[in-house]
This record gives sequence, structure tokens and C-alpha cells, in this order.
Amino acid sequence: MTPTIDRDALGRLFEAERDRFAEEHPRSRALFEEARQHLLGGVPMAWMRRWPGAFPLFAAEAHGARLVDVDGHEYLDLAMGDTGAMCGHALPAVTEALAAQAALGITTMLPSADAVWVAGELSRRFGLPTWQLAMTATDANRFVLRLARYLTDRPKVLVFDWCYHGTVDETLVTVDAAGRTVARPSSTGPQVDPAVTTRVVQFNDLEAVERALSRGDVACVLTEPALTNIGIVLPDPGFLDGLTDACRRAGTLLVIDETHTICAGPGGATAAWGLEPDLLTIGKPLGGGMPTAAYGMTAAVAARLEGLMADDGIDVSGLGGTLTGNALAVAAMKATLTNALRDEDFAVAIPLAERWAAGVADVIGERRLPWHVQRLGCRAEYWFCPLPRNGAQAAAAVDGQLDAFFHLWCLNRKILLTPFHNMALFSPSHTAADVDRHTEVFSAAVEALLTHSA
Repeated sequence: MTPTIDRDALGRLFEAERDRFAEEHPRSRALFEEARQHLLGGVPMAWMRRWPGAFPLFAAEAHGARLVDVDGHEYLDLAMGDTGAMCGHALPAVTEALAAQAALGITTMLPSADAVWVAGELSRRFGLPTWQLAMTATDANRFVLRLARYLTDRPKVLVFDWCYHGTVDETLVTVDAAGRTVARPSSTGPQVDPAVTTRVVQFNDLEAVERALSRGDVACVLTEPALTNIGIVLPDPGFLDGLTDACRRAGTLLVIDETHTICAGPGGATAAWGLEPDLLTIGKPLGGGMPTAAYGMTAAVAARLEGLMADDGIDVSGLGGTLTGNALAVAAMKATLTNALRDEDFAVAIPLAERWAAGVADVIGERRLPWHVQRLGCRAEYWFCPLPRNGAQAAAAVDGQLDAFFHLWCLNRKILLTPFHNMALFSPSHTAADVDRHTEVFSAAVEALLTHSA
């Protein structure tokens, strides 16, 4: 018989864990109160509040797969900066490259030799010959959408429901019950009605894609090869090939965002699955923690953009920025791509994610819970429901109460999960013992929950 979760008991367990967190982190609490005097929300970035305690942890240092907070507690980090630190914190090659380049100058608004190497390496990994740099994946996506509209002379973008591609206005959207494009509930001050700029359909619904493209006004489809920002939602067999074909027939450019799905391998899902995008964006892990990003394109797209790149007005075209491609960021990219995100690194990280997923699945199976585990490369997570096929199903399945409980239970036992989902990301710095420790803690949380629900 499937066990039933007693929600009142769950609430009591959560409050006990919240009290424990507050008691064990007096320095973080004091810093949070001080920060509220001059930092909006008490943090430098709003997302830093997305933790289940009454206040966020304040970090002191991080190395490899470990993080130490200001109260001196050491944590097994399974969040890894939500992908930004997936190579491992304080990667020695990156810290050395940063120190060396900083001594030679950080930004000159001129190209460096490192940029030539980085573009060549990105081309080798992802199969797209021509690249431009950006500071963040948000920037890269924003620039690519501009280029797609320029190239096609079409006004609209197509994205998938509950996608996320950074703070890009056109992508902070969802679809309502009537099938209309509307602003995502959390979108702050959208500049225009999103239906003006964007069409939204469900991931894995090829017929809906074809209907949306048939109107002839969509410049590009922007998608992750597997959704990751509403949880991991994998593509159905044949969906991505069908999406590519539909774009080709409609004269619509296909843009793949690999910022999270680089977890599939050195060339992301694009290389692992043999995808053929017209343009590709990626950020976060490329600089080993430094703000860096890039976007690549086919030779055909690059040839059509040569005139634009040579135009005197390019500096006020909405592309780039003064610090984009600065020497410090590019040095970090070269060091990262030389020493991390390689075949040998994924050969360590992916089996760890497999072990993590198997351990969680065993606990779920033993307790006969209707929960499931999903994995993509060295990233894995658990769901309190059947595995979703699209963003709408994933969003509807979110169980905030259970999410908060498991996150805080793990946090109090010195394990950090990605705060937005029940997700773990593995690097070569993690070990099998780390995986087994999580399985032990997860099992204890389930046992406590079921015992109090009996």
C-alpha cells in the first residue's frame, strides 16, 4: 500500500528543523540582520533568499565540493552554484590564471590571444565554427534573439512553457488555460504584453510547434535540449530531430541553450545527442565561477552577419558591453576549458550522479512511495510525482512543503541541494562517499516523515 504523508506532521517536522537551523547559525543570522540595513532583502541578489531557513547561510569559503559558512560549518555542496561551480570551487588552474592575468591588466576593450584559443576550443566541442563572447548566459540569449530577428526580419520568438533562459523579457512567459501567452507569475514589471514578442507551447509537443511556426512570423525557437529550470524534463525520442526539421521547413532559426545541459558532456547535449542548432548559447561554468558566456553559430549564419559586425553602429546595436570579453574573464575560460569539463572529468562525475539516482530510487522503492528520480549526465533530482513530459506538468507537480522539508533536513545535516529543485550536480571533486552520505540522509528524512505520518 502507498504510504500517506500526514501534512500536519510534515509541518511540525519542518518547524523543528527550522528551529535547529536558527540555533546553529547565529553568525549568519546576525549578518543577515545587518545586511537588511543596506541590501534590499538582506542579500546582494534576490535568489539568495531561496533557502528554507528563516535567513540564508553566509558563505566564508569554498573548495572542491565543500563549502564553509561563517559559523564554521562545512557542507557537502551538491548545488555547486547552480552550475556556475560545476568544475569544483576554487579550481587551482583558474585561480592561478586569474591572479596572473589580473597582474597584467583586467580589461582593455581589446582582444587577447586567449580569446582566439577559447573560440577554437568551443568550436571543437560544440561543432559550431564561429563564436562571440558575453558576460552571462542571459546576455548571450538576449543577443542571439536580436540577431535572429535581424536575420529573419520576423518579430516573434517561440519558447517552451515554464522555460528559463535568464532575465530575458521574451522568455519570462507561460501559457494560460486558454493557450494564450502571458507573463510568468513571478515576472517583475514586464515591459510589454509578452504575446507581442513570444509564442509558448509545451515541450515534447511537436504538433504544437509546427502550428506555431506555420504562421511564418517566428524568428527562432529558443530551448534547452532538456528542460532543467523547472526540474529535469527529458525530450521524447525523436522530439529534438522533429523540432530541427520543423524549424528548417519554416525558415526559423533553432537556438540551443546549453548553460545547464553542459552536464551531459564536454560538448553538452548538442555533441552528446548529435544536435544541429543554428546558434548555441552557454554561460555559468565556462569560467570556473567567473562571469563568462558565449554564443556560437553555423558558418551560414556567421556569413550573413559579417556586414553587421563591420558596421560603425555596432557599439550601440544592443550587442555586447564594455566588459564583455575582458582579459580576466577570457583567461578564466581558457583555464577552465583546458583543465575541466573534459571527457575525463565527466567520466568521474556522471557515474556519481548515476549512483546518487540509484540510491534515492532504492529508498523510494523500499518505502513504496509514488516518487521518481530523473537524471541528465552529472545532474540528477527526485520528484514527488510521476516524471513530467513538459513544463506545465512539472510546474503543477511542485510540492513546496516537501521541497522545503527535504532541503532543510539536508542542510541541517551539512548537505546543500540546489535551492530551486531537489537537484544534485556532481563534479570530479565529489566522491562515492559523498553520494552515500546523501542517500543515508535522504533515507533518514523519509523514515522520519513516514514514522510521524503513521
